[in-house]
Amino acid sequence: MDYNFLGKTILIAEDDELSRYFFEKALKKTRANLFFVSDGMEALRMIEENAEIDLVIMDIRLPKMDGIEATLKIKALNPELPIVIETAYAMDTMRDEALKSGCDEFITKPIRIETLLSILKKHLIY
Repeated sequence: MDYNFLGKTILIAEDDELSRYFFEKALKKTRANLFFVSDGMEALRMIEENAEIDLVIMDIRLPKMDGIEATLKIKALNPELPIVIETAYAMDTMRDEALKSGCDEFITKPIRIETLLSILKKHLIY
């Protein structure tokens, strides 16, 4: 299935280079604008400075400010902004903590491209 997110902007908060490469390649064909940051503080700053961001993909483990804290702060600024938390740690406690922070979706690595695209479509195509 083809996914066309032309005109949509996705912020990806991920400090792992391999994961960043995965998201870049997985989302290239969608034609979405992609912004990448390496920590939670940068993600918060990008949200504050860029009203055109339509969705955030947030790693749960980030330097300076983790994904849970960043999600709480972003949701306080913009409760309607969809945030997808992703992690390599699939413990139920992590999922519960992520959902309590206000994230809209929770996915675990390894991430299936079709699952990711389906989640993005749900939040980007109204």
